[in-house]
Amino acid sequence: MVKFDIDQITYDDILKGRMLLFDKPLMWTSFDVVKYIRKLLTSKFKIKKIKVGHAGTLDPLASGLLIICIGKFTKRISEYQKKTKTYTGKFKLGETTPSYDGETKVNETFSYNHIREIDLINLSKKFKGKIMQKPPIFSALKKNGKRMYEYARENKEIKIEEREIIIYDFEIINFSSPYVEFKIKCSKGTYIRSIANDFGKKLNSGSYLFKLRRTNIGEFSVLNALRVE
Repeated sequence: MVKFDIDQITYDDILKGRMLLFDKPLMWTSFDVVKYIRKLLTSKFKIKKIKVGHAGTLDPLASGLLIICIGKFTKRISEYQKKTKTYTGKFKLGETTPSYDGETKVNETFSYNHIREIDLINLSKKFKGKIMQKPPIFSALKKNGKRMYEYARENKEIKIEEREIIIYDFEIINFSSPYVEFKIKCSKGTYIRSIANDFGKKLNSGSYLFKLRRTNIGEFSVLNALRVE
């Protein structure tokens, strides 16, 4: 896919619909990107309403590829959501947080001096394939019509059901204790934060997601994505 500028979008694109690739910055929500694109396009074409949606949420503390659909392409959002996702990032060993990432403060600390790089490589192999995963309570998933993060912020305990996901590839890129650099290719619905938490437990330690970037969605790459500037 050839990289393009927002100015190349035409009114005909708005009528027929179009898919855009966007490199979401840190601290932006996925909906912030939707609002940003909508504002740019309504301003450019002097029209009041344009359908804009995204095909797969990225947490504010994560950066990277977000698929944005405009116009009639919003009907294809579910098609894009089904595609595999590829992420790079870092786990931090020896600590856990309630949200499984840096959104909340560290609540427990553990020893991690016993962990070697070969332990990480061997364990990553055990995560490959179909596995059952419990989503983090600090997530936008709904339970009884309410977002789970709302229960978490109210300190209410709820039962979280496991669900099947697929890890196609899990590579340990580098280990500079306590940081584990990784690359993961996975199915729709995978929470990398949950992998971080589960990974730490299986190492007889703790771990949380320190850094995350989505590089690919199916055949689409962040290298071809629009940036804020």
